[in-house]
Amino acid sequence: MPSSVAVIVVNYGTADLAIAAVDSVLARDHGAHPVQVHLLDNASPGGDGAVLAEAHAARGWGGRVTLWLEKENHGFGRGNNVVLRALWDSPAPPDYVFLLNPDAQLENDAIAILADRLDAEPQAAAAGAGIALPSGVPVSAAFRFPSARSEFIEAVNFGPLTRLFQDSKVALPADHSDGPVDWVSGAAVMMRLPVLRSLDGFDPDFFLYYEEVELMFRMRKSGHEVLYVPAARVRHAEGMATDVRSGPVRKAKPAYWYDSWRFYYLKTRGRSGAVAAGLAWMAGAGLNAPLAALRGHRLRAPKGFFRDFIRLVMRPLLFA
Repeated sequence: MPSSVAVIVVNYGTADLAIAAVDSVLARDHGAHPVQVHLLDNASPGGDGAVLAEAHAARGWGGRVTLWLEKENHGFGRGNNVVLRALWDSPAPPDYVFLLNPDAQLENDAIAILADRLDAEPQAAAAGAGIALPSGVPVSAAFRFPSARSEFIEAVNFGPLTRLFQDSKVALPADHSDGPVDWVSGAAVMMRLPVLRSLDGFDPDFFLYYEEVELMFRMRKSGHEVLYVPAARVRHAEGMATDVRSGPVRKAKPAYWYDSWRFYYLKTRGRSGAVAAGLAWMAGAGLNAPLAALRGHRLRAPKGFFRDFIRLVMRPLLFA
């Protein structure tokens, strides 16, 4: 019996992109794998729920797509949990779930490729696709777990130091080879539903960011592998669904980003490890300031970093 897959797309304020993401799934045959789609709207402002309902009817999605119109914004992990809990309590739960960002689209038969790979490697709990920008330029989609050292090195942003500690860099190269990694991008990842159930899904403390990293940390800790499978290809308009993206513009991070950073280190490294990582980032950011001035570069840290980081990360870690 071919393994079955439930695709989950969680939308917030990007209805047109979410519709295109669903269409990209329905346009493929996925080999022999039965595929169902779940499109959840996280109480988007601006009438996204009505837009998605209209698209569901106009496109004749019918039973192929289940529409979830939530009354509150759960965030990414908790939004996925709404569907995950319904799936693992259903009479015939799927074997796998495929999480697809609303600002992403399948470029090939990625779902079939990932499902076949998990079929072949039962020790793996998750498999992530290769990701490219809409222009076709590939981006990093496989990663190492963050650490105090990686926070310091990234914050300093000094080439010789980065090259010396290349094995501490979180983002693996965009052309990284197929195989086991620490974690993969949550924008396009397939996971075993029984493993998700055993771990109780995403940690509800996270609103947005780091939730997939923490989940895959627990997968690895429980003895499972996480695979990077670049043959499965997805196009991703990075940041369109969150308005937080990499690039040359230096912007402040939202408070929930700092909360998620703090939660991640607390849950994976303990309080002392979280404090060490926080001090490492602050030290690196402090060193980056004169280096950036000497080289005529922009500061590496987000706008308002020291103010926000002390208030939202260090004080709660030290005094809560």
